[in-house]
Amino acid sequence: MNRRGQPEMEKIVTKVTEIARQRVAEEQLELVEHFIRHYYRDVALEDLRRRDVGDLYGAALAHWNFLFRRKDGGRKLHIYNPQLEQHGWNSSHSVIDLVVTDMPFLVDSMRLALTRLGVNIHLIVHPVIGLRRDATGQVVEVLDARGAADDECREAVMHFEVDRQANEAELDRIKVELEATLADVEAAVTDWGAMRAKLRDALSQLEATPPTIPAGEFEEARLFLQWVEDHHFTLLGYRRYGLARGDGEDVLHRVGGSGLGVLRDDGQDRVSEIWANLPPEIKRLAREPCPLVITKGNTLSRVHRPGYMDYIGVKCFDGQGEVVGEHRFLGHYASAAFNRSPRFIPMLRQKLSNVVAAAGYRERSHDGKALLHILETFPRDLLFEVSDQALFETATGILHLQERQQVRLFVHRDTYGRYFSCLVYIPRERFNTVVRRAINDILEDAFGGESSDFSVQLSESVLARVIFTIRVPAGSQPDYQVEAIERQLDEVTRTWRDDLQGALLEQHGEEQGLRLFRSYGPAFRAGYRENYPAGLAVHDVEKMEAVEESTDALEMLLFRPLEATDGLMRFKLFRRREPIPLSDVLPMLENMGLKVVDERPSKLKPVEQPRIWLHDFGLQHTEKNLDLDRIRDLFIDAFDRIWHGQVENDGFNRLVLRARLKWREIVILRAYCKYLRQARFTFSQEYMEQALVDNPAITKMLVSLFHQRFDPAGEKDDTATVEETVVSIEQALDAVPNLDEDRILRGFLGLIQATLRTNYYQCGPEGAQKSYVAFK
Repeated sequence: MNRRGQPEMEKIVTKVTEIARQRVAEEQLELVEHFIRHYYRDVALEDLRRRDVGDLYGAALAHWNFLFRRKDGGRKLHIYNPQLEQHGWNSSHSVIDLVVTDMPFLVDSMRLALTRLGVNIHLIVHPVIGLRRDATGQVVEVLDARGAADDECREAVMHFEVDRQANEAELDRIKVELEATLADVEAAVTDWGAMRAKLRDALSQLEATPPTIPAGEFEEARLFLQWVEDHHFTLLGYRRYGLARGDGEDVLHRVGGSGLGVLRDDGQDRVSEIWANLPPEIKRLAREPCPLVITKGNTLSRVHRPGYMDYIGVKCFDGQGEVVGEHRFLGHYASAAFNRSPRFIPMLRQKLSNVVAAAGYRERSHDGKALLHILETFPRDLLFEVSDQALFETATGILHLQERQQVRLFVHRDTYGRYFSCLVYIPRERFNTVVRRAINDILEDAFGGESSDFSVQLSESVLARVIFTIRVPAGSQPDYQVEAIERQLDEVTRTWRDDLQGALLEQHGEEQGLRLFRSYGPAFRAGYRENYPAGLAVHDVEKMEAVEESTDALEMLLFRPLEATDGLMRFKLFRRREPIPLSDVLPMLENMGLKVVDERPSKLKPVEQPRIWLHDFGLQHTEKNLDLDRIRDLFIDAFDRIWHGQVENDGFNRLVLRARLKWREIVILRAYCKYLRQARFTFSQEYMEQALVDNPAITKMLVSLFHQRFDPAGEKDDTATVEETVVSIEQALDAVPNLDEDRILRGFLGLIQATLRTNYYQCGPEGAQKSYVAFK
């Protein structure tokens, strides 16, 4: 089969070789051409496309020149910032070039080291090329390593382009870490055969001098070691330890010269410092007859995979069954150990059998199947080290979750008290990076952690599982309560939608609250959730529920946020299907004496309903301390009438807020104004509007006078009250400094006094007030 884009890739590489033909000396040209083709053979087409052909040539030739001579099979590592005048080619990145005898784990380990340093990788070129060299180490032939014979020298040629480093110190920092990583890789690969032999020796010694434990338990341990030796564990390090009594206590010492792989040593016996700092109760565990110690090591892996290395300790027993030492193996379980069912892995299968038996569920029952699934998918690293009792308690606790959307925490401390493994179950829709970091902080605080790492499992379950490993200082004894930590986790993982659901249930009860949440909870998008707390959204849900299908229908909310300054109010309009043009709304609000300072539109899509448009306006009024409880109904009623065209959209509407008048009371003043204009009164309508707005107390008394004279529901023949009101108006008019305003207000007073009767209070056949006002 051909790779996608193969013709284009060959075309690009051909262009690179054409540059080589123009620039490379004749005696090396054939070697360089072959090298370039092997060098870029497996690079992604997208990476080749993104780079200039000249730079591709420069990178390959620089690497060729670097690896051309390599003596004694030693590795060569070069880290630099390419510059045209110094290196003959340019790159915006720092470059790492490596040539080393091919071996396993190189690419993974190099990439892991750079990630550990926080250095981003932009390109990796890592062919394995057959390079035949002469006695001086110079390349004399370039071969296809994939078809080369075993005796040909297969060399790993690796080129990394990483974040540009600012100075030589940063480049040196990277080089030190990469050299240490390569040293560990070489040690692990070189000593792999010897470590396997030590594993077989440990098994033979265990079989020769077994501990005094039940035969079944010993057999599982023996079979487990056979399983480990059968390529299910990547051996990276080995060391032999002796355990003896000294000065009345046990002393653990390493056997000098026994170290292999990443645990190679200087050949000297040394007392274990870590052992010396362990509390007595932990030291006593070393004397227990259980033949294996399975846990995590104290060392972060530089080879193959990130994280702390897995630790398998095989105890050594004397003829009396006493523990006299340990074979310690460090490495990583192979992928098969994670992919294969634990029912087929020695020791794990026994744990599963014990837990299932203790639970007492029938194998084919719902709970029995669910428990087995939990055990099958239990974090494999933790499954190897956790005790049967701890596994039973955790697995049954997970089972009792029953897929409920709750936050649960299960804690296990390792045998030597070095770290806590925390299984956190959280509703999947709540989980994200921000939440994960917040959980990590809570757990580190709770356990006094020095460092931590995590892994995430997302499946078809409604719950996400996150495993945190919290490393703590040696000998620490944190005082913690799982229930208290769970409450913290629940609080930090609660989403805006969780808060909305809780608020709706509290406001409307479970049945109605859940119905509203299912219908309207999904309607609120991220932009809305960022601007409004869930408690405020409850009122929006109620308005969304109330808004009618007609595009003319509106629902409204007028409120003042707690954090509002300078008298800011917010006015929300809800409308189905279509947004409201600002050109329609702004004149109405401005004619009510309001300044619109901002607008936040939101498109809301309830479940199985037409979309609803929410327009949220920030409003300011000259009277900054408006009592919203007093004017809210007046304002909303008036705006609704103006919107539907039942009331004229003019400056008289400012009297709603300025004089606290109802929309229909304003109709009285508007009608008198029209009459004055017809009677050729000197002033314009706008001028008369302003006079009434500037004198709200007098305006309100004029309307009161109208009611006192004509309201049939009032006291009849209450001449004294009417006269008192007239006197109050005239006294107030005497204090008006503006003569024009005085004339205007007296004109309204005169018309009210001259009116004989009106239909203002009459209702139509259906009980509604008439749509027009008449005076005589």
